[in-house]
Amino acid sequence: MLCQGMVHLTRQRSLCANRPKARSIFNFFRRSTKPTQEEPVPLLTEDNLFHPFSKSPIPAIRARGEAIQSLAKCPMCASGHCGTHAHTKSQSLAVKFECPDCGFPTHCSQEHWMADQEHKKYCSRLREVNEDDHDLRSGRKFRELEMPGPQAYEEAISFANWDVFWYTRGFPSMDTERSRRHASKILTYPLTIGSILHQNSGLTLSNQRVTPEGSRSLAALRTTLHVPPGAPDTEEAGAAKPQMRIFILGARAESSLPPHAWEQLCMLFPSCHFHLFFIGPQVSLPRPANSPSPKPPNESATKEDTITDQSAVENVSTMHTSTDTAKQREEDKPVYVPNVYEPPTPAPIARLKRTRSSVELYGIPSYTVPYTPQLTITGLQANYAEVHAQFQDTFDPYTDAFFLFSPGFGFPSPNSVSELDGKPYLQVASPTEWGPVVPALLATRCAIYITGFSPADVERDIRSIETAPDVAGEFEWVITPGENAFGSEKWEVADFDPRVMVKTNWGVWGIRGKGREVRERSSFSLF
Repeated sequence: MLCQGMVHLTRQRSLCANRPKARSIFNFFRRSTKPTQEEPVPLLTEDNLFHPFSKSPIPAIRARGEAIQSLAKCPMCASGHCGTHAHTKSQSLAVKFECPDCGFPTHCSQEHWMADQEHKKYCSRLREVNEDDHDLRSGRKFRELEMPGPQAYEEAISFANWDVFWYTRGFPSMDTERSRRHASKILTYPLTIGSILHQNSGLTLSNQRVTPEGSRSLAALRTTLHVPPGAPDTEEAGAAKPQMRIFILGARAESSLPPHAWEQLCMLFPSCHFHLFFIGPQVSLPRPANSPSPKPPNESATKEDTITDQSAVENVSTMHTSTDTAKQREEDKPVYVPNVYEPPTPAPIARLKRTRSSVELYGIPSYTVPYTPQLTITGLQANYAEVHAQFQDTFDPYTDAFFLFSPGFGFPSPNSVSELDGKPYLQVASPTEWGPVVPALLATRCAIYITGFSPADVERDIRSIETAPDVAGEFEWVITPGENAFGSEKWEVADFDPRVMVKTNWGVWGIRGKGREVRERSSFSLF
């Protein structure tokens, strides 16, 4: 009986299993469950990020190794350290030997690598850069680059440092130093601007980073950026406020950042409407409207001192790429362009739905994107001197500010030579670069904020403006030179010499045109 009962029960279950499921009227309104999208399998795992450049699975990194070998010279050959080799200082050999500890081509031979006692000082940094670059191209999902939304009204933001900012702003937890470096490199441009202009800025009179003149200049800007004390700092509160214009001159890498990275600047000032102007001969323009499906941008660093890695930008925008697609993209990468002396223009940026041409308005290659009701972006591919006349009568110290990210004032000009001694002008005095621009900016009386990629770069730029014609003696300090709390934490390595390493936006300082007090003397006097 027990066996018969089990057989009967088994038959009933099989019949129920084959019977089509009835759908009740309540199931009609139930949403169909969508299959969950699987995360892409990374090309490289976290424990497999170190590879010598010549053996890297990433084509662009192999190409960069070849570029370094063709450009860099062996430091031991150049120093003429010993007489055991036939070649002399004037016959320095190219670097062909890859350090087994950092993976970079660093010396002409293993013998010179072993003899170089200075290499160990920067070897660990080079290995860090090697692993970071492989991680950026690994195909993993970058959770550290997931941007938070609007800030709640009752939640204050701290600008003490990166850690406190990420915590008070609600970013995902930065669990590793590598995550910190990736996130800081993407956000250094918008956060450098926001950390200076915000009323909670860490640059104050008390720590002597802001001068009395700078305090007045920032107070004028903050009347536009913020609401009166006690009023809710919301988007509705900015309906009647004028637009805040940020002019970013000499823009390169910053013009190729995805717009939602710049939107983080708007999140710091909920009641303010921003219009960002990227102006420079190397500004990235959108792809043509009818262009085919774009290839990923060049993986090379496009600015030795202040470039944002194009692969990091791509990973912010497309974090759900499949493994096969990622492999295909790696195969289609363009040839690596070395970051030497005059960096190339960044690759064209994505064309958004509301992108429109502004050529008729400005007369030069340009575009405008009303990205959100709070953020508009305009890019002009020209030297600022060519478009200054279109803006010069509209500047207002209450609504306008200039930012120059590592402008290279103190570097020799590659285009202009002095007629007196035949030597190149400094770029701050060059008629084809910053020569006509800086005096025009000072005449507006708007604040000018400048960054540098190292202490030496900041000092070099400051020394150059103190001797430049029409600039020296015509400015007053707004922010004293010093370290930028929101500079990038990622090292950038020069292809022409791997020993040269800098950090984007390491330091910051600010100036404005000197004020002239005019006193009116009455023509009538009793005495």
